[in-house]
Amino acid sequence: MMEPAPRPGASSAFGWSVLNTVLSRLGTLGIGIVLARVLGPESFGTFAVALVALMAVLSFNELGVSLAIVRWPGDPARIVPTVNTISVAGSTLFCGAAIVAAPAFTAAVGDPHATDVIRVLILSVLINGVVASPAALLQRDFREKTRLGIDQVNVWVGALLSLVLALAGMGAMALAVGRVAGSLLAAVMFLRASPVPYRLGLDRELVMPLLRFGLPLAGTSIIFFALGYADQLTTGAVLGSTALGFYVLAFNLSSWPVSILAQPLRRVAPAAFSSLQHDRGRMNSLPGAIFAILTCAALPAMLFLVGCAQPLILLLYGSDWLPSAEVLSWLILAAFTKMFCDLAYDFLVVLGQSGTVFYIQAGSLLVLVPALIAGSKLFGVPGVAAAQALVTGLVVFPLYLRRLHKTGLDIGGMFKGMFLPAAVGLAVGGLAWLAATLQPNAVLALIAGGAAAGSGTLWLLYLRRDLIRNLRNVGSAPLRTAALS
Repeated sequence: MMEPAPRPGASSAFGWSVLNTVLSRLGTLGIGIVLARVLGPESFGTFAVALVALMAVLSFNELGVSLAIVRWPGDPARIVPTVNTISVAGSTLFCGAAIVAAPAFTAAVGDPHATDVIRVLILSVLINGVVASPAALLQRDFREKTRLGIDQVNVWVGALLSLVLALAGMGAMALAVGRVAGSLLAAVMFLRASPVPYRLGLDRELVMPLLRFGLPLAGTSIIFFALGYADQLTTGAVLGSTALGFYVLAFNLSSWPVSILAQPLRRVAPAAFSSLQHDRGRMNSLPGAIFAILTCAALPAMLFLVGCAQPLILLLYGSDWLPSAEVLSWLILAAFTKMFCDLAYDFLVVLGQSGTVFYIQAGSLLVLVPALIAGSKLFGVPGVAAAQALVTGLVVFPLYLRRLHKTGLDIGGMFKGMFLPAAVGLAVGGLAWLAATLQPNAVLALIAGGAAAGSGTLWLLYLRRDLIRNLRNVGSAPLRTAALS
């Protein structure tokens, strides 16, 4: 009798997810450079306004129930139809409400021209609601290789269509149409790849447990969104869409090193944490191991961006976008701190502490909003970036550390592993700054700084090779997780 093929582990899933993210980022970077030059800061800012609206609704549209599929201890086929019904109903309701509310939102952020762009882009919410459970099933089974194919179709179809429409003169609407078209094709692929046949249903015994699990997560996600996008909302409302375009470009650059690793980890981490709930010792060691690898991989690249910000933006985007370089340093600091906070969020949610996470996020938001408004009015776009970095580092970060310490994690041990990556990162940043200052040729300056960053990263990861090897088998055993209550 043939043995069933072993299901992929977290290490395999992470590898495919990293490849997926790198390919996606390279595609969006290349297309994004062309689009930024074609559209300019104002139209780019208009699309940024619409994208903020989309991300706001996506933070809660499926009411948090899809993650229940990842945590479900038995066969998820039992809950999938009910999850589908809740997700589609919630997404339909919120999509319609967002279309109606679009004029009020764009007036509040000071860009009424974004109304129609929002109304097109917000259709992605309905698509997301339909495919929430297939995506969660792939995440549960660590099927990131399948996810790679789906995401690449989404990215490349959307990006190329956006480029064609932008060159035809459609402005910010080109980006919205391209994004929705890519999402539609990806949705078809998600439905075909789903391990469980797609159908709607409603098991009354499951509705309340699912909502009790999901609604705190949805509430937390709203606050999580607000923490992540309050800076962009403030920039648009106080300083206008052109300033928002500069800010978003810098934000995207600051997110590059983190997102290449952190985004794949956030797909894999919940299932990996869940698979180890029966072994609390291993589970508690996993966040520290992940964070150590992230700091080795991300810090040199992040500080390279700080040192070479001006030649990088000048070479890729042109002189019109140079104001973005002024805020990059602050946003790099915020991105690094947020990387840790996101990891802590996933860990605490798997432990069933979504209520605690909600209070951390809500309390932090009460500090962040006044700081952003004050920063924008006093110092403009750099003030917004500084406020975001300081609140993330001095308020959100310590609150998560305190909560993680109470769960039994060795916080001191985690930070001991940061000293060497921090030293290497600072050295890389200094070399990159010297190259940018002393070398008038932007290409040569970037080559020198990039070589330092690449060498530093490879050396640090080589030193951590045993830690990387130990992560290989995480999640390869069948999931054993706590039931919903």
